Amino acid sequence: DFALDLGESAWDLFKIAQIRRESCESKKYGVNIMRIILMVFLAQILVLFLHGASDSELISKALMLNLKPIELNKNILDLGAGTGVYSIYLANMGYDVTAVELVKHNIEIFEKKNSNVKIYQGNALDLSMFEDESFSVTLLFGPMYHLLNEEEKLQALSEAKRVTKKSGIIFVSYYMNEYGFIKHNIINSLKEQRVDNSFHMINKENDLYSMVRIEDINKYNKKLGLKRIKIIASDGASDYIRTSLNQMDDEEFKIFLEYHFKNCERKELLGASSHVLDILKKND
Repeated sequence: DFALDLGESAWDLFKIAQIRRESCESKKYGVNIMRIILMVFLAQILVLFLHGASDSELISKALMLNLKPIELNKNILDLGAGTGVYSIYLANMGYDVTAVELVKHNIEIFEKKNSNVKIYQGNALDLSMFEDESFSVTLLFGPMYHLLNEEEKLQALSEAKRVTKKSGIIFVSYYMNEYGFIKHNIINSLKEQRVDNSFHMINKENDLYSMVRIEDINKYNKKLGLKRIKIIASDGASDYIRTSLNQMDDEEFKIFLEYHFKNCERKELLGASSHVLDILKKND
């Protein structure tokens, strides 16, 4: 039932936000896949938690009537913010947003967008510029893809926990193992000894991405005492069918989106998705 509610409200949010194909210019992923990723992340952030209401459909209807979002006093930290896709959208909704980005070039592009987001150059492993319990919500969308070992992942998650207020929410995105193995060169992965006996990808020193399984994520949360609210298959089957997905007309794509949002919490989809979104609560 909850998954059904999520699907309906997420679709409403998509229509409200008017995230259109022409706003996503990624040739690598395709416009429709980028829309799915943007929508599932933004729908979760805006509808389920930041507004603090139990009936997300009421919030969607309020937004459709151009009413201001609820609880604008909440402040958000976006770690690994890139060029500001999420930060700027949330700031435009009225939230107090702070962004941390490592790459100077990304920051230069970000700053040219003239948003009211506070931008810092920094590393998710060291947030010493912020005091404990500074933010209501912390987004950790990019860093976990690129931190290659468990120690670094735990450090980034620990820092996110430290700067998040008690009872605050932490959103964490991960790149998943099964998709990484299946979609990348299977034979070369075996020849180069890039997988263990269970076909878990093994990170090499100069790798760009690090892939995990659900049990890895569960272990990180347990070690840091973080309570899961829910975990979602951000893209589900979409990354496996990129070509056909991006050939869909608007009517067929709308149906696919409804399918995706209504099924993205199913346990059997989580490990197969290319990314998952883990939504955590910092315990009091």
